[in-house]
Amino acid sequence: MKNEKFYALTIVGGKGERLKPLTDNLPKPMVKINGIPIIEHQVNWMKSQGVTDIVFLCGYLGKKIQDHFGDGSKFGIRANYYFEKSPLGRGGALKKGLEMVPDNNNILVTNGDIITNQEIEPIVKSHIKNNVLCTLMLVPYISQYGVVISDKDDYVSSFTEKGQLPYWINAGVYIMNSSIKNLLPDIGDHENSTFVSLSKNRKLLGFKSEKLWNSIESMKDIYEIEEKIINGDLIT
Repeated sequence: MKNEKFYALTIVGGKGERLKPLTDNLPKPMVKINGIPIIEHQVNWMKSQGVTDIVFLCGYLGKKIQDHFGDGSKFGIRANYYFEKSPLGRGGALKKGLEMVPDNNNILVTNGDIITNQEIEPIVKSHIKNNVLCTLMLVPYISQYGVVISDKDDYVSSFTEKGQLPYWINAGVYIMNSSIKNLLPDIGDHENSTFVSLSKNRKLLGFKSEKLWNSIESMKDIYEIEEKIINGDLIT
């Protein structure tokens, strides 16, 4: 990025119920993958993409995230924090976070439990070119089950483990113009409110990516991304 400052918001308030007991005393984004917290992997990626300032939108045990990153200087970024006093939902948290960054900027926004090596600049360029308020990174929908292929006579011809389905899903990575904060709910989720309104007005764009992407939801996800990191697949 050529901007002098490039801001990012990351939603790090998740409890990670499906990762218990790892999350009994840790917020989900602080669960370690190959010895490094999920959110630190994300911060390293953000920095590699030109991000200079990150606002951590904290909820459950958020102080542990602040204790880890401090002012951000050890990680090569400037860190700020918003601590919600009561649950606001992702949309409400984003609204508070956008109040902490300058107006008239395009902001990188992420869920704090995803790891990817997608370059951000192409998404920003597409966002600007199409004059939208928000661009969603989309990734292929991978079946959690093995897919069976059969011929016209129903004889099985092949098996595909975790095959790609003909759909795309929201990757939890966005470029948002900071003016979107006026359309976000005070409490609630942006996907079933703000995004519905934006889509009706052609102000919501999808950017299809086939780069590495993992959302960490379970121990299986941790094992899978650890293997990808060991194999060097995370390099941008």
